[in-house]
Amino acid sequence: MLVYDLSGMSDNLRDVTELRKRGGSWLRRLREAAGLSQRDLAQRVDIPAYTFISQIENGRGRIPPDQFEIWAKALNVPLAKFAKEQLRFYDPVTYQILFGSRRRAPNQTQDRRPTR
Repeated sequence: MLVYDLSGMSDNLRDVTELRKRGGSWLRRLREAAGLSQRDLAQRVDIPAYTFISQIENGRGRIPPDQFEIWAKALNVPLAKFAKEQLRFYDPVTYQILFGSRRRAPNQTQDRRPTR
């Protein structure tokens, strides 16, 4: 079973890197809006090295999903919104499946009952 198409690996890698950088920028904006330094945030999320915050904000790391709740609380963001944004930046395939818009053909209706 093929999970991801790796045929355009260098393009995919560039895309992943860009998404992670954008995700890090989003986290940086949240941290700054909350009036927290990297060190303050590290203490709130119980991370011993504040440099991990810097790595995430620069797109070189990610927050483990089991830590989303503590991060959301520390940054004053609703948990569902925080998790959704993490998916957007770190798991775009799942994000697209769950939240992506699907276009219907012009004559396609919501209720497609079989015809006789």
